[in-house]
Amino acid sequence: MSSSPSTDDSRFGSSMQEFKLFETQSNFYMIGWDESGVYRVLKIDRLDPSELNISEDSTPYTKKECYELLKRIHEGNKATGGLRLVTLCYGIIGFIKFLGPYYMLLITERRQIGVVFGHSVYAVSKSEMVALQNSTVQCNVANSRDDNRYKRLMCMVDLTKDFFFSYSYNIMRSYQKNICNYETGHILYEKMFVWNEFLTRGIRHHVRNTIWTVALVYGFFKQATLSESGRNFKLTLIARRSRHNAGTRYLKRGVNTNGNVANDVETEQIVSEDVPEDHPMQITSVVQNRGSIPLFWSQETSRFNIKPDIVLSKKEPNYEATRLHFDNLVERYGNPIIILNLIKTKEKRPRESILRSEFANAIDFINKDLPEENRLRFLHWDLHKHFQRKTTNVLALLGKVAACALMLTGFFYHQVTPGMKFDGYMSLSSSDADTEDKSPRTNSDDDNGEYDSLEKKSSRSKNISDEKCDVKPPRLQTGVLRTNCIDCLDRTNVAQYAYGWAALGQQLHVLGIRDAPAIELDDPLAISLMGLYERMGDTLAHQYGGSAAHNKVFSERRGQWRAATQSQEFLRTLQRYYNNAYMDADKQDAINIFLGTFQPQQGMPAIWELGSNSLSNGRNGEMNMGEDERFLTKRCLSDGDFLHESCTPLSTMSSKHESMPQKGFSAPLHQMSHLLSESSSDIPVSDDVALLRCSPSMPSKQLFGDTQKVHHFGNDQVYFSGPEDMSSVSNFVDIEWLSSSENQCENHVIDRSSTEKIINGVGQSEPASSDTGTNSSKGKEPIGTKIREDYTDSFKEWVADGEALCH
Repeated sequence: MSSSPSTDDSRFGSSMQEFKLFETQSNFYMIGWDESGVYRVLKIDRLDPSELNISEDSTPYTKKECYELLKRIHEGNKATGGLRLVTLCYGIIGFIKFLGPYYMLLITERRQIGVVFGHSVYAVSKSEMVALQNSTVQCNVANSRDDNRYKRLMCMVDLTKDFFFSYSYNIMRSYQKNICNYETGHILYEKMFVWNEFLTRGIRHHVRNTIWTVALVYGFFKQATLSESGRNFKLTLIARRSRHNAGTRYLKRGVNTNGNVANDVETEQIVSEDVPEDHPMQITSVVQNRGSIPLFWSQETSRFNIKPDIVLSKKEPNYEATRLHFDNLVERYGNPIIILNLIKTKEKRPRESILRSEFANAIDFINKDLPEENRLRFLHWDLHKHFQRKTTNVLALLGKVAACALMLTGFFYHQVTPGMKFDGYMSLSSSDADTEDKSPRTNSDDDNGEYDSLEKKSSRSKNISDEKCDVKPPRLQTGVLRTNCIDCLDRTNVAQYAYGWAALGQQLHVLGIRDAPAIELDDPLAISLMGLYERMGDTLAHQYGGSAAHNKVFSERRGQWRAATQSQEFLRTLQRYYNNAYMDADKQDAINIFLGTFQPQQGMPAIWELGSNSLSNGRNGEMNMGEDERFLTKRCLSDGDFLHESCTPLSTMSSKHESMPQKGFSAPLHQMSHLLSESSSDIPVSDDVALLRCSPSMPSKQLFGDTQKVHHFGNDQVYFSGPEDMSSVSNFVDIEWLSSSENQCENHVIDRSSTEKIINGVGQSEPASSDTGTNSSKGKEPIGTKIREDYTDSFKEWVADGEALCH
């Protein structure tokens, strides 16, 4: 058999989805076939099981030819037992070596869990680990004992739970990236959401393609078909967990030196029409992110303390790791990066508040080096404090914040007509892109050049469309909302649901399924969506924290008996405590082995001798710990590097704007004399604004009218709850208006003048008219301007009366 490797998968046509594994004493033979009936053969050597030797036959076979080849192999090996069928399988997960032979991981059973635009998505139902070594090869007894222990550790990563894949759709990437930036082959396995990247390195290196392997994504996938006004639509919720700095709750906290944070999860909400094949299909998607607070901090696992102290392990004077993290977010999503920080402000015994202060300082420091349009937007909002008042208000107010974020980032919209070609990954080559009122943005503002890519594709395809279809222009999401609490599980999931709820109304509105862009909390759609997010939250919490999520907000929203809720929360607390204290060390070791963070080596300490908390970019059984990291005993750092592409990092943006004045905070927060109340604008995006980005190419007047007012605190506006209340601080939403709207929701009284306050992200507001430095609204002009006349009537009513969010 000859090997003629290719550097990509284009020569193979349709993907292979079914395989049969055969064995002789000296080789494994795997045959695979695609829908067109083309068969291929892969040979894996067994004579030296400590080395990975794989070759691929470059000859395509028919079914008859392939089985004639196998018959000849059988005849040639009759003396040693011939050719035997081992198993039917559905793809190779990868190869791994501990201290002895290599093992091959196979998917032996699968189940379909959804369909994304005609592409099937599967979960692993059963997997098998096959040793390459044959029974005639002798092994060292001591090594065999340790090898079996490593094998047991490896099996602790349950591939049948929450891992999913697709043969024909890049499920590890968002829909927008698949449309705007088509990629295939090896580069897909290098993405941060592919968990078997390390396991597939060997086979990808030998055969130079990926047709034999599947790319596993870890997280959550769920689809539901819903109906509104007699029209069906499909809602898909996907959560992708990063493999960088991955692990368990107390053993993976904060950021590592590469800027990777623990519990980094991308959530995508896709809404698509359910229409016949000969009709155009409209598709929208919106992406949000969660991740641990990007500072060096830790919590020591304790069997005697259910709430261990939070330790700020290391303070970086220039916040380099934090800056790297936000650089990466810009590369992945573009600007603006909007931070929703939900941790506590005041505590009897400082825990979360320690991080709250340092995180605010980090954002302040980073913003000082950035041009105004690229600054990090933030809202520090103590969810625990606000939840103590009323559940409905928490969701309503978070919905208002989400509407503000959506105004700044937009979301993705694309229409597929019958005349467009679904070429594997649904390329945009046959679609029109709207370029009206949009000028090209700088790379630092653009999500990996997606705007330019979309514009080029539209210019090539203006003449390719179905004459019967009215093709709407596609739109881009540029920027992302990043939410965190301490664990990024419970409070974060509530906030992410609120974002998804606000986005769903606008997604259905742009699809033409709903007339208004807002959905009431009591609407059956909002209730169905809450069920999906609750299930996602439980799944992600089990993966990172060891128990289902604490869902008091959801439980009370459903009207669940308070005693039952308290009992449920208590049991989940105990389950989480037990897993964190007694099970997470082995679980962390298993993850480190699976991801290749730790690679066993003869003569070096075993992973169970080191302890999960002492790994730091370890390779080949070695520890790599510098002096500055020696005291980070409860965090192990992953070896994942960022996928640097074409965008300009945050840290280098300021060099392009050297002539611009520094626009950071002019003084520390506690020294500011003007303490304005925090804010949020309650603006769902109307039809003509929904998907347009607030960018330098779009003057603020176009969206909000004349908002050129006097700046406070230098050139940045920062809003506070009050001089004695730092529970809410923001630089893009008006907290005073948000707080007043909370009272309005409780009292059902609407003050129309207060609703004229607007997002501060692109404009500024009038100064307070007092010289006393208080936050009294007396004598202060409303922030922002009147609602534009060209908004829809339903949008004006929603802004003016807030009925959609007040119950």
